[in-house]
Amino acid sequence: MNILGVIPARYASTRFPGKMLADIAGKSMVQRVYEQAKKAESLAKVIVATDNELIFNHVQDFGGEVVMTAEEHPSGTDRCYEAFQKAGGHYDFVVNIQGDEPFIQPAQIDTLTSVLSPEAELSTLIKTIEDYHTLTDIGEAHVVINTRQEAIYFSRSIIPFVRGEATENWLHKHTFYKHVGLYAYRTDILKAITQLPVSSLEKAESLEQLRWIENGYRIKVAFTEMESVCIETPEDLERVLKTL
Repeated sequence: MNILGVIPARYASTRFPGKMLADIAGKSMVQRVYEQAKKAESLAKVIVATDNELIFNHVQDFGGEVVMTAEEHPSGTDRCYEAFQKAGGHYDFVVNIQGDEPFIQPAQIDTLTSVLSPEAELSTLIKTIEDYHTLTDIGEAHVVINTRQEAIYFSRSIIPFVRGEATENWLHKHTFYKHVGLYAYRTDILKAITQLPVSSLEKAESLEQLRWIENGYRIKVAFTEMESVCIETPEDLERVLKTL
């Protein structure tokens, strides 16, 4: 299979404008993501998809491949589709690599792509929840799966509900999973899902993957034991810098 990696890198961010260009120990965030993604063995090509000339020029300056995309895309998925259209060449799948995870491990990308096949429509990563704070954090997307290793539902609530047990005991009664925000899309499915209207479940939870499930698409899951570090605010960046 021929797989394209795309790093959506828009400039605007409500909580951290221009964070793609933020310096992290001598390298920008987007450069760190790009260099990590390039190490993934399963990707035939990696490109940055941006809406900003500063980011575009910066990626070219450090030797990366980049395409300019529209500013008004509502999600990274939509930006990935435009980037795929502009990338040239034939690809069976596109991997959406989060632009604000500068320490993403190449092995995570390869784990995601390991469950792909010509029959697969979409795939994503999940990780076992091991602590009570993560279990109860509404900033995390929780996920339940079926016996075919496909996602049934994603929620900011704790799912499933363990009846008859105090919440603090739930981790001892059931295996819970959180979503890790890497996606792989079969290219024909990527085209199809970008044409779907926003769904009621997506609006309720503010999780775009619910639009796909609500419309009958299947999301294969792969399991990772690796944690990811997402930088969404200047405070997140300060915490990361203290660990370097």
